[in-house]
Parts: sequence; structure tokens; C-alpha cells
Amino acid sequence: MSMTPKKGGLLGRLFGRGQPTNGDEKLRPEEGAAPADVEEKLERSPDGANSTEDRPVEEPASTASAETEPPIGELEGPERAAPSEPEAKPTKSKLSWFDRLKSGLTKTSSKLSEGITGVFAKRKLDADTLEELEDLLIQSDLGLDAATRISDALSKGRYDKGITPEEVRAVLASEIEKILQPVAKALELDPAAKPHVILTVGVNGTGKTTTIGKLAAKFARSGKKVMLVAGDTFRAAAIDQLKVWGERTGAAVVSREVGADAAGLAFDAYARARKEGYDVLLIDTAGRLQNKQGLMDELAKIIRVLKKIDEAAPHDSLLVLDATTGQNALDQVQVFQKQAGVSGLVMTKLDGTAKGGILVAIAAKYGLPVHAVGVGEGVDDLQPFDAGEFARAIALE
Repeated sequence: MSMTPKKGGLLGRLFGRGQPTNGDEKLRPEEGAAPADVEEKLERSPDGANSTEDRPVEEPASTASAETEPPIGELEGPERAAPSEPEAKPTKSKLSWFDRLKSGLTKTSSKLSEGITGVFAKRKLDADTLEELEDLLIQSDLGLDAATRISDALSKGRYDKGITPEEVRAVLASEIEKILQPVAKALELDPAAKPHVILTVGVNGTGKTTTIGKLAAKFARSGKKVMLVAGDTFRAAAIDQLKVWGERTGAAVVSREVGADAAGLAFDAYARARKEGYDVLLIDTAGRLQNKQGLMDELAKIIRVLKKIDEAAPHDSLLVLDATTGQNALDQVQVFQKQAGVSGLVMTKLDGTAKGGILVAIAAKYGLPVHAVGVGEGVDDLQPFDAGEFARAIALE
């Protein structure tokens, strides 16, 4: 199998071509704009500035609920300024994307390479070596399913024969790519869902806010009208960080004071984005541990109020995973998928401390789309996920 990365434009691979997929009809919002009384309360100020008056917004009578809050407190940034590229942190060297990915997976790849050399140097492929290989793969976070699959593939036609470490790594790379290829999918926008609502979720410190900023920059580059929602109302720093990304990308930023109700904020922002013709609505959320039910209930509340405007919303729920987490990432996927209907994954922090093998285990167990991976904090440090590149970086390089 060819290990050459697929060709194609960056935006086309990460965000698709903007064409509906087979499931797009399900994402189509109901005809008509937001409810009239919500629209009236969200009218722009007479001078045309992107701000709202501090007055209550009544929820449509058919969906009246105590879950909504007063209207948006702040709307930062120009309505559609010419996007400027976010300032990326200077890099120490001009490495290619693959070299940076390979460097980020060094911890996993080095462990595998050294272990394979130790197991297979001048030894035949037998039951003992296969057992040692499976142990090595599991210890490298690839998971039991992947380890068994790789072991089975390696033994076909080679049992009780001499085999080199290089041959083992080639089979390893091929099987990892086969596991990852079905989940390497672009994040596509449905043009019928205007705006296309993307909710980001994850535990504390995974890089949700930064990921939103990078996505906003890429969408803005492609000519999309983007609104960001500072739904992490627990942290002033998260609100400020999102405002900076809004200034850099020309995206509007909707926020309230620290401690405000995130669900009410999301509801009001969505209603306004529909009224004003935004293409993309990116909603940040507070980091929450997957074993804290109270916080998970708050996340469910955000989803409920979005569905009061459009039953199909959010159109994507992205779980942002920290690559240094290791095995705990499996538990995060399970809980957030149940609570937030996770539709896809973004893996961040693929640096020298990353336990990148866990992405293989997640793909084998859950089969969720992996849209992108990140290796740093700059806007171009988030790239489309490529199964072949990832497999090569772990097993061959």
C-alpha cells in the first residue's frame, strides 16, 4: 500500500469543498429566520456597530424556558473585516509539516523502534516474539484491538521464519494506516445550514480555545463569515483569548461577563448569526472533567437550547483531545460521545511528550472521524489528518 500522503488543497482536505454530503439533508435548518421576537431584541444599534442593548430577550412562546438568559453582552470585532492572519509564535526552524509531525511523535516512534529491534534482532517469528510484540504495542497505547490485528498480519506467511526489524516496521505502518484511513475525514460545512454550528468540547487544558481560533482563521481565509462564541464563561482568560483571535481573523466575537450562563449566550448568538447571515458559528465551552456530572449537565443544556432554534444544531460537535493524555483519552471519548453526540475529533499537542499511539486505539474502538491534528500554537500548526503520514511518522521514521 502506498504510504504517500494524498494531494489536494489544505482547505479542501480539512473543510471539504463546501458541497453537501449524503447526510446534508439532515442538517438543513427549517425555512425562515429566527423567531420574530428574538430578532427584534437582537437588532443592531442605530449606528450599525456590532453591539446589543442590555435588555431581555424573550424566548419564542412555543419553546419558552428558564434556560435562556438576557441577550448578548458584547459583540467584539468588525462584522466582516478583511481577515488578517493570526500571529503565530516564531518557529525555531523551518521544518516541513511531516518533519514536525514526526518530531511530535518521537516518544511513541522511538519506543516502538527500539522495542522492535530488541525483539526481532536475529530471531525468528514465533509465538514468543509475537507475544512480546503485542505487549510492546499495548504499552505504546495502540490498544489491544490494533495490537492483535498487527500481530495477525505479521504472522501471515512469515511464521517460524527470520524477519528483520525493518520488515516488522513496514507491516506495522501498513496496518496502522489501514486502521486510520477510514476515520481520516474532512470537516465539511453544509451550505444549507447557515450558519453551520460547530460546538467544541473537551476536558480542561486540551486546547479548545486555540483550536477554535485556528479554525476561524482557516474559514476566514476561504471567505466565510465567522462568528465566535466565548462560551467558557468560567475563565476571563479564555474570553480574552477568543477576542484576540477575533481581532486577528476579522471574526465577530460574542461574549458576556465572567460567570454568565453559557447556554443563554449560545442561544442568543445563534439567533443573531442566523439573522445576520453568518456562515460559521464556532462555540467555545468550558473545560470539564468527564467524571463531573454537574458540568456535563451544563453542556447538555447548551445543546438543548441550540436545538430550540434548529433541531439539527449543533451540526458538528468536535472533541478536542490532548495527545499527552494517553489512555484517559479513551474514557473522554466515551463520555463526551454520550453527552454531546461527538461527531469528530481534533488531536492537539503532538509534541515530543505526546502519546500519539492512543489515536490508533481510539480509531479502532470508536471509528469517529479525525479531522485535524495540531503540533503547536501557530495558525498553521493545525493541519488535516492524514492516515499515511501519521502511520509513517509512528512506525517508519
